[in-house]
Amino acid sequence: MNAVAIVLVEVLIVIGLSRLVGLGCRAIKQPLVIGEIIAGIMLGPSLLGLIAPSLATTLFPAETIPYLFVLSQIGLIFFMFLIGLELNPKYLSGQLEIAVLVSHVSILAPFSLGTLLAVVLYPQLSNGDVSFTAFALFLGAAMSITAFPVLARIITENNLQGTRLGTLALTCAAVDDVTAWCVLALAIAVARTGTINGAIPTIIYSLIYIGLMVTVGRWFLKRVARYYQRVGKMSQLLLAGIYAGVVASALITELIGIHFIFGAFLLGAVMPKDEGLVREIAEKTEDFVLIFLLPIFFAYSGLRTQVGLLNRPELWLLCAGVVAVAISGKYFGTYIAARVSGIENREASALGWLMNTRGLTELIVLNIGLNLGVISPLLFTMLVIMALVTTFMTSPLLEWTYPKRLIRLDTVEPETEIGLKAEVTYRVLVPVANVDTQKGLIQLATAIALNNSQSAVVHPLSLVELEEDYAFQSMPAEADRLMDKRRQQLEQLITTLEPPDIRAFVQPLVRVTNDVARATEQITSQNKIDLMLVGWHRPAFSTNRLGGRVGQILSMAPVDVGVYVDRGQSAIEKLLVAYSGNIHDDLALELALRMLVSSESRTLSILRVVQAGQTNSELSYELSGVMQNLSRKVRDRIDIQVQQSAEPITVAVEASTHVDLTIAGTSRAWGIERQTLGRYTDQLAIQCKSSLLITRRYSQVTSHLASVVAPSTDTDKSGV
Repeated sequence: MNAVAIVLVEVLIVIGLSRLVGLGCRAIKQPLVIGEIIAGIMLGPSLLGLIAPSLATTLFPAETIPYLFVLSQIGLIFFMFLIGLELNPKYLSGQLEIAVLVSHVSILAPFSLGTLLAVVLYPQLSNGDVSFTAFALFLGAAMSITAFPVLARIITENNLQGTRLGTLALTCAAVDDVTAWCVLALAIAVARTGTINGAIPTIIYSLIYIGLMVTVGRWFLKRVARYYQRVGKMSQLLLAGIYAGVVASALITELIGIHFIFGAFLLGAVMPKDEGLVREIAEKTEDFVLIFLLPIFFAYSGLRTQVGLLNRPELWLLCAGVVAVAISGKYFGTYIAARVSGIENREASALGWLMNTRGLTELIVLNIGLNLGVISPLLFTMLVIMALVTTFMTSPLLEWTYPKRLIRLDTVEPETEIGLKAEVTYRVLVPVANVDTQKGLIQLATAIALNNSQSAVVHPLSLVELEEDYAFQSMPAEADRLMDKRRQQLEQLITTLEPPDIRAFVQPLVRVTNDVARATEQITSQNKIDLMLVGWHRPAFSTNRLGGRVGQILSMAPVDVGVYVDRGQSAIEKLLVAYSGNIHDDLALELALRMLVSSESRTLSILRVVQAGQTNSELSYELSGVMQNLSRKVRDRIDIQVQQSAEPITVAVEASTHVDLTIAGTSRAWGIERQTLGRYTDQLAIQCKSSLLITRRYSQVTSHLASVVAPSTDTDKSGV
C-alpha cells in the first residue's frame, strides 16, 4: 500500500475515533475537544503503541508522519483564522477597565510562576541547545493561555452571556487572547534567534506588519465587505480571494520569524465584523476544518505525546507541580484581581475557573514549542496532561461555584417582564421542537392552564441546540442572534392564539443547550413547573411514537407530563377521558376537569370499560371528593359511561370519533405501558380518531385542581 493510501486509512481512523470518544466526553458534560485530544493520545505511543506496537507501526509508519504534519498545519492556519474572525470587538465593550486589569493579572501571575518553575525544570528537562530565556518565556506563555473558543462555548452552554459574569469573562478572555498571543510571538522570536536582542528585528517587522494590516489591510477588507453587502452572497471567487489572503498572511508572518498561525489569526481579527459576511465565511470554512483537519492535528499531537516517558515517581511529581502551578497561577491571579476590582466572591471564583480553561489553544502552543525544540517530548507530555486537566475541571467547578439556579437569578429574562412571575401558582411548560407545527400544542396548554380561579402561565420552551465545540453558532454573539430569532418566532406564534386575551399569559423561554432532555429537566425544576406538555413525533429510526427525544424527556422529567397527538381539530370542546382507575388516568381526569371549569361550553365524557361480570369500580377517593364539590352547572356537563368489553382500546377508539380530544393515562388498558417506557406499544396513539393527550403522573402528591374547584354551594350534592 502506498503512502497516500495509508494516510487515507489513518484519516479514516482518526475521524471515526475522534467522533466516538468526543461523543463519550459530551455524554459526561465535557467539551468535545477533550475527547478529540484523548483520541489522539490513544492512537499514539501512550496506548496503541504500548499495547500493540506492531499494529501502531503498520497504521502510522514513519514515512506518513510528514503528510499528517502538513495536513495538521493547514488545519491550524484556518482554525486560527476562524478564531480571529470570531473575535468580535463587542466582547471588548463590557467592563473593559476591570477586564484589562483582571486579564493582565491572570497572565502575569501564571507567567511569573511559570518562569520560576523554569528554574527547576530547565536543568532536568531541557538541553544546552535552548537558552534559558527562551525556555522560561515559552513555559510562562504556556501557563498563561486561556482558550477563548472553549471558554466562549462554556459561557454559551451555561447561558451566561446575559449575566455580568459571562460578559466579564468574555471581555477578559478576548483581552487575554490578544495579550497571550503577543507574549507567545515574543517567545517564538527569542527561541528562533536565541536572545532577546536578536529578536528585536523580528519584533519591529511584526509591529510594522500589524500596523499595515490594521490600516491598509482593514481598509481593503472593508471594501470586500461592502461588495458582499451589495451582492448579497459569498461567491466562490470571493471566498477563494479570502482564503488566498489567509495563506499569504500566514506566509508573511512565517517569513518575518514568528509563526504562520499569527498571520492567519491577524487576518481574521481585522476582518470587518459584518454579521452576514462573518457568518457565511465561518459556516463555509468550519465544517471541513473542524471535522477533517483538526482531528488530524489532535492525532499528530497524540503521536508525539508519550505518557510512558513519565516512568519514575519524581517525574510524576514534577508533572503534578506543572499542573498545580498552571491552576494556581491562573485561578488565584484572576480571583484576586477580580476581588480587588469589586467583584463579589462567587463571581470572582467562577471567573477564575473559566479563565483556567486551556483546551486546543494550549495544544497549539505546545506543538509550536516542540517543533522549535524549546520544550522536550517529556515536558510536552506533562503540559498536554496539564491542558487536559485544566479543561476537564472547568465545567464541574463552574457548576459547583456558580450553579445554574443562580445563573437564572442573575439573568434578565425578556419573557418575565410582564410582572406575573411572583403571583403565578400554576405553570405549564411546552417544549416546542417546530414553531410552525405546534400551535395546537400551545393552544391546548392554555386551555388547561388558564381559568378565572387561579393565576397561571404557559411557557413555550425553545432550545437552541449546539453540536460542535468551535462552531460559529457557539460564539455568544451568534448564539444570542439565534435565540432572538427563535424568540421572535415564538412571539409571532403567540399573536395567533385565540382568544386574544390569553396571549399575555404565554411567556416564551429560549435557552442554549447541547442536551435537550437534560436541559428540559433542569428548566422544569428551576421554574417550578406543574405540568409539561410535549408534542408527539415519529422518531427517525423507530416506530415507537413515544420513543426518541420524547421518550428521554418522559424518562427524565421530574413533573407530570402530557404527550399530545394533534389531529388538527381547531376546537377543544368535547372531551373524553378513557379511565381505567390508575394514577395516570387520575391525572387525565384532573386535566379534563381543569378545562371543563375554564369554559362553560365544554363537555366531558368519562369512559369506563370493564370486563364482562366485573364489578364497576369507582373513581379514586380524592377524585370522587372533587366531583362532589363541583358546582351543578359543571356537573351537568359530565357524562359517565360504563361499557363491558374485552377490548378496551376498541371501545375507546370508537368513542373518540365523537369528541375533539381524548385523554388517557399510560396504562396497559390503552396499549400504553409506563413500565416499559421506550419499548411499549402505542396502539391508541395510532388508532384514535380525535386528538389525543397521553398523561403520565410523576408524583401522587401533585394536584392540578387546587384553587380551581371551589366547594359547591349547591343543595344537591348527588354523586356522579
